[in-house]
Amino acid sequence: MLADVLLVIDLQNGVCKEPIQLDNLPSYLKKINQSIALYHQAHKPVIFIQHNDAELINGTWSWKLVSELNNQSNDFYIQKTHANSFYGTNLKITLDKLHVKSLEICGAQTEYCVDTTVKMAHGLDYKIQMVPKSTATFANAYLSAAKTIAFYEGIWDQRFLQFVER
Repeated sequence: MLADVLLVIDLQNGVCKEPIQLDNLPSYLKKINQSIALYHQAHKPVIFIQHNDAELINGTWSWKLVSELNNQSNDFYIQKTHANSFYGTNLKITLDKLHVKSLEICGAQTEYCVDTTVKMAHGLDYKIQMVPKSTATFANAYLSAAKTIAFYEGIWDQRFLQFVER
């Protein structure tokens, strides 16, 4: 079952490809494009969130969405400057105009912008769903990317969102 809207967070060149590439990027983007296609086929909105900061400057290659994404000109594009996709943006207004009650969330980075947005959306009483392993990150000094994703999915599951299989 699809949510009212698909929210795709920060799949930008400067997040996904430099200075290092996200773990399993090609297969990950294939999975995200499958979700995007389902929402497009169902005529449901897809919202792309783009981070803006000193390294992700609007209009630069780093700021642009990765070219492998199947985004369309009639999708929604929202700019943010904080890990929380709602903070200082028109996301809530856009969702209200679209009469959205449920969100499917995917994107990068698992432990930063995705986690913050999941928890904020939950606090705003949206019903949230996620396809397992539909977030991405990098290995860090403590955990591999796969273990980081599994850790956060364990926190989110049944507390903040429901996982859906496709």
